Amino acid sequence: MKVAVVGATGLVGGVLLERLQARRFPVSELLPFSSGRTRAAVRFRGRRLNAPRPDPRRLAGADLVFMVSSDEVSERFARELAARGAWVIDDSSRFRLDPSVPLVIPEVNAAAVTRQTRLIAGPNCTLTGIAVGGYPLHRRGRVRALRIASYQAVSGAGREALLEFRAQSLQAAPALRAGGMLPELPAVRSRALPRAIACNVFPQVGSFDGRGESGEEVKVRHELRKIWGAPRLEVAVTAVRVPVVRGHSLAVWLTTERPIAPEAARALLRRAPGVRLWEGDRYPTPRDVAGTDPVHVGRIRRSGIGDRELALWVVSDNLLIGAALNSIRIAEMLVEKGWLRPRNP
Repeated sequence: MKVAVVGATGLVGGVLLERLQARRFPVSELLPFSSGRTRAAVRFRGRRLNAPRPDPRRLAGADLVFMVSSDEVSERFARELAARGAWVIDDSSRFRLDPSVPLVIPEVNAAAVTRQTRLIAGPNCTLTGIAVGGYPLHRRGRVRALRIASYQAVSGAGREALLEFRAQSLQAAPALRAGGMLPELPAVRSRALPRAIACNVFPQVGSFDGRGESGEEVKVRHELRKIWGAPRLEVAVTAVRVPVVRGHSLAVWLTTERPIAPEAARALLRRAPGVRLWEGDRYPTPRDVAGTDPVHVGRIRRSGIGDRELALWVVSDNLLIGAALNSIRIAEMLVEKGWLRPRNP
């Protein structure tokens, strides 16, 4: 079938193309597009393909369109393409909270998609870890409150942020090599991120609103409620950017209506789809999980506040399960159901 990828030249777009090949998704013709800023090229199945700016006429011929670009690009193209009969899987935040658009993680709420659904939203990469890893616990004990501290990789902010991280790290290297407990780091200018990220962390992912919450914190709360179908779920989030290339980590405190013992929680997660449980003293880190498909969960224990709150440590690859791979799994689900087929075979 004809598959278009809008944003194919970006970080998520590149991972998506790699996984389409590795998973042998049935692509008869690939139509790659940039996000509209520059002309570029990509490689797919050993061929170099030009990736021009999005073209409505060429996009209209696609059976499936992956949107892995900006909110503005999705706003311009997604609804019209879906209305014309293409299946559109959008990874931007533009439609996630639209009541008419399902927000889907196949391991959690695949039933939200119907045969008539043509526009499907994918979730924020930060919440995917707890949405998947916490869902078996939610089904068993009914989660009523979550407290989350996220530690988010620089790649979640895009290619320019990664380049900035690299440049700042190289600038800091001589001072670090010189030793000392308080090395004098050079002053650096940050454009892609609000603060210098090399040798640093800061509690801001997105712009602050009038209540002092960052955009990421607001997204996690509202999107998780929609995915779990739990509009009264209490969610408190602090989103932190950390000097890690790839892999988001979450410290989670989860309160249930019905108590769940830590061992019972581990038993649920051992057989949960899309989850890898780390047991005993072992726990996942971003270096462990980069490039892997599952959501990794470890350090499951009582929080120390009553018998209804568990503490968990959750790590996942933000470019995969939080973005590209989730979109591909949605498409694979559509193929398995027989809903996604070439319109003009």
